[in-house]
Amino acid sequence: MNAPHRRVLLCNCEKTMALDPARIDGVGDDTPIHTQLCRAQLSAFETALATGEPMTVACTQEAPLFGEVAEDAGAGQQITFVNIRETAGWSARGNDPHPKISALLAEAQVEAAPAPLHSIESDGVCLVYGAGQAALDAARALEGRLSVSLLLSDARDLMLPAVLEVPVHSGRIRTVGGSLGGFSVTVDGYAQILPSSRGAAQFAMPRDGAKATCSLILDLSGETPLVTAPAKRDGYIRVDPKDPAAVARALFDISDMVGTFEKPVYVQYDASICAHGRSGKTGCTNCLDACPAGAITSAGDTIAVDAGICGGCGSCAAHCPTGAVSYQYPTRADLITRLQTLLGAYHKAGGREPVLLVHDGSHGVDLINAKARFGDGLPGNVLPFVTHAVTVFGHDAMLAAVLGGARRLVFLCPPSQAEETAALQAEIDLAHALLAGMGYAGAGVFEITVEADPDALDRHFAKPDRSLPAAPASFRPVGGKRDVARSAISRLIADAPQPVETIALPASAPYGRISIDTDGCTLCLACVSACPANALADNPDRPQVSFTEAACVQCGLCETTCPESVITLEARYNATAEAMRPTVLHEEEPATCVSCGKPFGTKSSIARIREKLSGKHWMFQREDQIALIEMCDDCRIAAQWEMSDTPLRSGQRPRIVTTDDYLEADKGGWSVDDFLKDD
Repeated sequence: MNAPHRRVLLCNCEKTMALDPARIDGVGDDTPIHTQLCRAQLSAFETALATGEPMTVACTQEAPLFGEVAEDAGAGQQITFVNIRETAGWSARGNDPHPKISALLAEAQVEAAPAPLHSIESDGVCLVYGAGQAALDAARALEGRLSVSLLLSDARDLMLPAVLEVPVHSGRIRTVGGSLGGFSVTVDGYAQILPSSRGAAQFAMPRDGAKATCSLILDLSGETPLVTAPAKRDGYIRVDPKDPAAVARALFDISDMVGTFEKPVYVQYDASICAHGRSGKTGCTNCLDACPAGAITSAGDTIAVDAGICGGCGSCAAHCPTGAVSYQYPTRADLITRLQTLLGAYHKAGGREPVLLVHDGSHGVDLINAKARFGDGLPGNVLPFVTHAVTVFGHDAMLAAVLGGARRLVFLCPPSQAEETAALQAEIDLAHALLAGMGYAGAGVFEITVEADPDALDRHFAKPDRSLPAAPASFRPVGGKRDVARSAISRLIADAPQPVETIALPASAPYGRISIDTDGCTLCLACVSACPANALADNPDRPQVSFTEAACVQCGLCETTCPESVITLEARYNATAEAMRPTVLHEEEPATCVSCGKPFGTKSSIARIREKLSGKHWMFQREDQIALIEMCDDCRIAAQWEMSDTPLRSGQRPRIVTTDDYLEADKGGWSVDDFLKDD
């Protein structure tokens, strides 16, 4: 949502930028341009604080200083900081920074909904895992700050001290689960050190499968990481034991990981629309395949997301076909609103041919900073767009950016995450296919770059050769993921060079239709019960299966579940109104009971069953037995009961002997023994 009007404080940073407030949208023509807002003119900031109005300070380098001044003054208003220097002002001569600055300031006005927080308790119980003296020295250095236990993968090269401050064990870690504050460890070859060790360290009898818990793990083994995506696992620190500087940094960092911490819950999960599975059959596995941290696991027909392990890359949400997994840091609506605001303000201020540089807040910011300080800076039409991770973009956000006027999107991925872009590339391929099907640029609009050289960025900013929408447009990103995507696609198709009704898509696309081979379909309706998106439906009044193409996510559960294997999938995008309405794929005349006339089953199925069983199965030899096949369930039971050889009967039930029988027998001279005699 848009924030209320903010006071904007501009500074040309000792006249290293040429700023004209009259050319910056959103600020008054008389807005002062400071030259040393953080030093000689700090009083201007203090005066603005006194008004109590929300404000935007066009500087990020001195944000800590401004924050301290605001805290000392007891200011309570919201203050945001925007970098206009490295991103816009410090650029090559001839670049007009004002449209970009207008866009950056406008984007800063957008207030995103805060993500929910996950509280983590760390009691400081730390497991140090490594070999020899280096591991022992690290464990002893942490003792006093943390509650340390040492697990030696190799006890050679170990000199035990006279006073052993930490418990020492030997063994090799088999598995590690959990995250900060809640690790679980399984150890093979586990043994405690013998207090009587003289010379080399000696240990008790080892055993496999020992289990323990801890809050922190310092891995100095120098071997394969104990967890997936170790850089993303909070509480797990792994360094090379041969690098003293790295070990020292690790000891410093891990010693502070005690207490209560709050971490964003990056994704939200709605099991009711998840297409992972039905009735033991597996459908979509996009999120499981995309998660680099191993935070998502299968839980039968649904999935489970471990918020403690999740690192917030957003690949799961970007690649989810239904929107069951949705990103919250920021939400889809806030992300697209930021995009539309940035691009709209840029165009309004006179900017042309915008290229979006999507980057994270560490690697990307560092490259932009280096390029501005030691080079020509970003080109005037390149708009930086910072996110927690570049992989949060799905095809819905990409197409919304194109609709908003972006001529190109470059995703700047850190080299450390180069192997984590498969889901992002799949979304790019889908977006390219959709644009190509409309007659727009079919390739080159979206690109992933894993670049570490600031000077090499410029070669990624060339605009695509083919046309894109001429006039920027926006829409309200309301509804689920598919609703937002369809809104963007519909607007793009309306202005497309080659308006089409259907677009062929890659096989992994979440749009498409199914086909049913009616010759083999028995209308058992197993596909209807398996569909997680309600794209398939039955008819309570007759044997029929209908299909709503707009709802289909191409999960394949219907195809997997079908006992006759007569369903095939076709990935495509249908832009016609028919896609929103149910279409009958197969229907038949119902069979009616030959006894009561009640409809049941289908005529073809009953005829096929009669053909296979009549005279060929011992239960269907006579005409009255064969007639059972064409009866409903109620009449079938009734007819079987009347048959002379019905298996439902067990013979004549003996009459119950009563007291009156005994009395009558006594009058006739019968005894009790007479009643017990066999006939």
